[in-house]
Amino acid sequence: MIAPTPFFSHRGTHIRIFEEARALEELGHEITIVTYHNGDDVNKYVQTDIDVRRINRWLFWYKKTEAGADWQKVILNIFLIRKVFYLTRIKKPDILHCHLHEGVIIGWLIKILFFWRKIPTVSDFHGSLVGEMRSHGYLGIPPLGTIFRFLENFINGLGSVAVVSSAENINIVKNARKDNRAYHIHDGVSTLIYDKLINKKTELRKKYNIPNDKIVVVYTGALIKNKGIDELLKAIEIVDNKSIFFVIGGHPSNWVSDYVKYNKLSDKVSVIAPLNYFSLPEVNSLSDIAVDPKSDLGDIRQASGKVLQYMAASLPIICSNRPTNKNYLGDAGEYVSEISPDNLANSIKLLAKNERERKEKGIMSRKRVSEFGWNIIGDRLEGVYKSVIK
Repeated sequence: MIAPTPFFSHRGTHIRIFEEARALEELGHEITIVTYHNGDDVNKYVQTDIDVRRINRWLFWYKKTEAGADWQKVILNIFLIRKVFYLTRIKKPDILHCHLHEGVIIGWLIKILFFWRKIPTVSDFHGSLVGEMRSHGYLGIPPLGTIFRFLENFINGLGSVAVVSSAENINIVKNARKDNRAYHIHDGVSTLIYDKLINKKTELRKKYNIPNDKIVVVYTGALIKNKGIDELLKAIEIVDNKSIFFVIGGHPSNWVSDYVKYNKLSDKVSVIAPLNYFSLPEVNSLSDIAVDPKSDLGDIRQASGKVLQYMAASLPIICSNRPTNKNYLGDAGEYVSEISPDNLANSIKLLAKNERERKEKGIMSRKRVSEFGWNIIGDRLEGVYKSVIK
């Protein structure tokens, strides 16, 4: 697996990379993940035989782990090409599984360099390259957008076969490919840990110092503005119900903590940061309502793995009515026609008042989540591998 990112960071892209690898490992595959020099060690949390190989720490000052473009990644990716070339030469992999658009380019180059081996490559697209860059404030100059759109379309056509994480992206990738070989393989969730936390809400609230007599609304995920966190913070200001308490968990948290302090929201908001992925089930399980404020506007075309985590915790979920959310939730979702502070606040207050609806939607969420286990994703990926192995 080629992962041009600081693996492991406790956010969506890395969760997909790790859980796909772990699901494949359980099916008997030997996995090597090639990545940047920085990132957390997953073996601190779970025991696996996944072989994580890192580039040399030449850019020792580069410690960024949050999402977003950075010109220094160009240098890191050059080092990554060298590392992947070396490991391909000595390990002779059956498959190059290439994550993200940068990883697909690297896999394409390595396949050309080892042309006599005819190594199949799987392109794993987590969203739109241009949409993601624009959501972080890049490509504001029109010619740049056009150039990168052309580049994205070219990359979408690379690889022996492509898989995409979101329903919104499947037709875009298919249309860019001569063979139309692209498959929607959604994100997943492991429900086993959530099963162990049933009926432990009081205990968990005590552990995280959360009031036991409040209706707790949770957001867990990246604390960056393209995830809708700024709309959620404004919605919290609007909600004037003293029985509602908010938990925000994730990274990077400094600006969120400053916002809470500056706007005097500390009496109704707890910021849990950093929140690592392996503690995520506990924070979700102590809650009553979940919010995913990511907008359906723009063309990021990412899946939303946090929705599946909320579902595993039997939570009613307030979110946009984008196709991926509807595919996950069906009637279990509390859909907002347009993400805005007022709409989010109204939905939160309505669900907080209606305990019966909260429980019904939570039960529906939990029933539906059984369709999205990582074991199912592993089986589907293995099927994709078999389709390109001679």
